[in-house]
Amino acid sequence: MGNKQRVFTEEQLDEYQDCTVFTRKEILRLYQRYRALAPQVVPHHFSDTADIKLPLELISQMPELKENPFHQKILHVFSEDKQEKMTFNDFLNMFSILSDLTPHHVKAYYAFKIYDFNSDNFICQSDLEVMLSKLTGDELSDEDVQMVCSKVMEEGDLDGDGKLSRADFEYMITRAPDFMSTFHIRI
Repeated sequence: MGNKQRVFTEEQLDEYQDCTVFTRKEILRLYQRYRALAPQVVPHHFSDTADIKLPLELISQMPELKENPFHQKILHVFSEDKQEKMTFNDFLNMFSILSDLTPHHVKAYYAFKIYDFNSDNFICQSDLEVMLSKLTGDELSDEDVQMVCSKVMEEGDLDGDGKLSRADFEYMITRAPDFMSTFHIRI
């Protein structure tokens, strides 16, 4: 038993626990899932010096993400290097933010980033159109899309500038408590 090598050092596990909502056991399970995506690339034992990055296309095949219409945008938001790859830290952060245990205000921050498709720090008409297209699979008519977009802007655009700021978005989702319960991934 004393010879058993560990995946992480105690310090690494403490640091991951401090930065996420996960227990040590869940962190280890997520590392095994990350490793299972590319066992030939990801070592059995984590090292601070390892610069392991997996392609987003590989991670997008995970069942939790594959069926999500926003999986591509989710992966891009959580990939810090913005080069179509994800480190274990990015992977752990993504699962942590999308966990049921994460506070609503943190989830709202990331939900806003995910729904801001043109990355201009606002949710505008075109972002809403993309969102509706992804949610409905283009099954809504153009008139229905415009009606829904208008209603969202009417309800959420507090300052009347034709776009939702992060504050507008957070206000709007506080009025729809079921929204945040659908923004999660189970591990």
